[in-house]
Amino acid sequence: MLATAYQRMAGTSAVFLSTDYEGASPVERDGMVWSAKELHLSQLTEVRNPKPPMQTVLALEGLEEYDMPVNGDVRKVDSLNASFVYFELTHAWIQII
Repeated sequence: MLATAYQRMAGTSAVFLSTDYEGASPVERDGMVWSAKELHLSQLTEVRNPKPPMQTVLALEGLEEYDMPVNGDVRKVDSLNASFVYFELTHAWIQII
């Protein structure tokens, strides 16, 4: 399930965390909030491809160098205890809640 609003994670260019995330907030300080509509999430496929977990969100962006993600790939990020789906249209990882 996807949330209705997201903030970009600090230190990343394309990892979005739900504004409903209840852990310590690693989002950009005073950052913008994107709606699901602005991120075009209605176009995200329902197909999910589970992949091995990652330690940090920064590792998600590093995948493009050696294991290019495809639309619908899902990775759990252990440091946040949250899962993210890759959305090819926006070239972004978006938290699943």
